[in-house]
Amino acid sequence: MADEPNSEAEPIPPELNRVSGEVAGAAIEVHRHLGPGLLKSIYERALNYELSLRNVAVRRQVPITVMYKELAIDGQRVDLWVDPGVIVELKAVEKILPVHKAQLISYLRSTGCRLGLLINFNHELLTQGVVRMVI
Repeated sequence: MADEPNSEAEPIPPELNRVSGEVAGAAIEVHRHLGPGLLKSIYERALNYELSLRNVAVRRQVPITVMYKELAIDGQRVDLWVDPGVIVELKAVEKILPVHKAQLISYLRSTGCRLGLLINFNHELLTQGVVRMVI
């Protein structure tokens, strides 16, 4: 799990790094029990539950607003919002595509959060399916 490069960004606060590690650990636990091949919604519910077992504050399907000039446009939702501000986008696809990364980046920009995890559960080893992105 490596950071996508962003040489201009300020360092990520230690609390966000800690929380992102908790999320990655919880996702590995979910994957260890369920394996690849299920629907994204199942992994989302299981990861939400695993994080709650670990006393990590998490919310599912959080609506966000996209701004276009002065127009606020509703309709987007992030899979998981982990306090204090880590966005988690989940996938169950053959491989992560550039559009999946672009989706997470736009969620980060829309929410003002700086750290996001893109987790693809469709891997034999989950560590191969985790992308950490910082803006």
